[in-house]
Amino acid sequence: MPQGQPLQVPDDGLSTKARRNAPLFAVHTGDGKGKSTAAFGMALRAWNAGLRVAVFQFVKSAKWKVGEEAVFHRLAALHDEHGVGAPVEWHKMGSGWSWSRKPGTEADHAAAAADGWAEVARRLAAQQHDFYVLDEFTYPLGWGWVEVAEVVEVLTARPGKQHVVITGRRAPQPLMDAADLVTEMTKVKHPMDAGRKGQKGIEW
Repeated sequence: MPQGQPLQVPDDGLSTKARRNAPLFAVHTGDGKGKSTAAFGMALRAWNAGLRVAVFQFVKSAKWKVGEEAVFHRLAALHDEHGVGAPVEWHKMGSGWSWSRKPGTEADHAAAAADGWAEVARRLAAQQHDFYVLDEFTYPLGWGWVEVAEVVEVLTARPGKQHVVITGRRAPQPLMDAADLVTEMTKVKHPMDAGRKGQKGIEW
């Protein structure tokens, strides 16, 4: 794709502007590091462009401190106080979604994941946000907690211009088939292979 030009332009009657403004569905998968980091980088661009951002973390505990979360909370405050950027919401499944606190036992996780997806689907139908990050969402899909076919149907039929990025290993094939952009992170080398530990500012 030299100089940002597509290799081919489909004969679909759409204008250049329409193609430029088409909603994007992206999947970041693979065993390598950087899937969520890349999604949050895209969310940062979206915020700067004035797009309403919502992050849903489907696996990480509510107690797990994520550096990007603190940054986006500050960006949300910056928007509220000075009108720059756009609104930001950040929700973790962990011990219960922010709108519906539930016990965090193992038996509740499947129900919590389904509850989280139902809320995402509701917000998509209402066009509540412009940019969604469904972080580590491939795991509830792989565990059968949320139906892949339903997710594909909702995402492909979402109204308006809503961008969605899903992260996590082993993304189901139907999800990748439906996506506009699929990136597979491949590990070539990792410091933990040599016994090093995760570091503040690098892993979180």
